[in-house]
Amino acid sequence: MWFLRRMLRIPWTAKKINERVLNEANKRRSLVRTIRKRQATFLGHVVRRGKLEHLVTTRKFEGKRSRGRQREKIMDGLATWLGPGKMSDILAAVKDRDLWRDMIANAYKQGT
Repeated sequence: MWFLRRMLRIPWTAKKINERVLNEANKRRSLVRTIRKRQATFLGHVVRRGKLEHLVTTRKFEGKRSRGRQREKIMDGLATWLGPGKMSDILAAVKDRDLWRDMIANAYKQGT
């Protein structure tokens, strides 16, 4: 954020929140989108291979759950990012590489 403040010549004494600086620069935060995109490409790679990682990411791995709040699963996060759809539809789309790449590109462009 410091480089935007420097480019816009906003002094460090100015009490401006980061959201306001981003609005002035006409920029959006993109870290979460980048993380989701990389998770989606990794999921496509893993599912097409069909090995142990595929079982783990699709929650077909048996065992005891740990105590406390459960971590967010990769598939759950991608399902909300890619839009409404069933897990079976997403896994079917992963098998077709071109369709999967188009889905990821569209979701990344929309900025969800």
